[in-house]
Amino acid sequence: MDSITHTLFGLTLYAAIDKQSMEKPLLRAIGFTAVAGSLAPDIDVISSLWDTQGLYQMWHRGITHSIFAVPVFAVILWLICYLIWRTKDRRIFAVGLLAVFIHSTSDLFNAWGTGYLEPFSAVRVTFGVIPIVDFVVWAFILGGFLIAKIKKIKSPFLFRMVGLLIVCHVALQSVQGWLIYRDAIHQYERVTLSASFVPGQYAVIGQNGAIVDMYTANVWSRSDVQMRFESNLNADLDYLFRNNPEARTLYQWSPIVVIEETPEEIRLFDPRFYRNGESFLMESASK
Repeated sequence: MDSITHTLFGLTLYAAIDKQSMEKPLLRAIGFTAVAGSLAPDIDVISSLWDTQGLYQMWHRGITHSIFAVPVFAVILWLICYLIWRTKDRRIFAVGLLAVFIHSTSDLFNAWGTGYLEPFSAVRVTFGVIPIVDFVVWAFILGGFLIAKIKKIKSPFLFRMVGLLIVCHVALQSVQGWLIYRDAIHQYERVTLSASFVPGQYAVIGQNGAIVDMYTANVWSRSDVQMRFESNLNADLDYLFRNNPEARTLYQWSPIVVIEETPEEIRLFDPRFYRNGESFLMESASK
């Protein structure tokens, strides 16, 4: 998910906590932990400052998004709160665990995926059933804050219901995505999904050998193949990787890539991000 969504998750988590018996230092520590924990895994973006080998694509959403990093971040947040507010309340650690877990787990559901099992597995786990920016999630959260303000509601119950609505939305999107994936896997050797901004709509990318198809689908219908790429499986990838290390990383990172070679260049791209004649994730090398 994007940083705005993660911040909204943190604010919703804080609003869903019963704070009646908390004193100011603990309140501040809990608020800090809820928001900072909801953003903490994305600290990996600083790896771009020293990346000289084209590995940023693997570092970003890599080990910092692992399920095994969740308690590490929670301990760090608890220590920061102790140093600043001198409070050792175990609820700080619990909120840190939940905030970081929500971040890393929610990122599994969009096309970008995460290294959820690193360092024990380098596989990028991606379901592709939620867009990176999900306006339905925004609507639930902002609607909750609007109702709380207009109705002057201070009960955490309202925001627990907001959280439940988000979980139901993700579950519904996941079930629909699974049904579409199940239908597509009978026709293709490899399939991956990318959710549209419109709920219930998905881009389906299927590969059979060198042929990569892309079409849109929902649980009731599917379009004809909208884009068909022929991947050059005999292209000189060693040349591409030598001259553009980021291409090797993209090749390892993407579930399906399209490889193209012309007399002028070799390139590969991730078709999940193909829009208006080109992919957002594309690497090339001139000959």
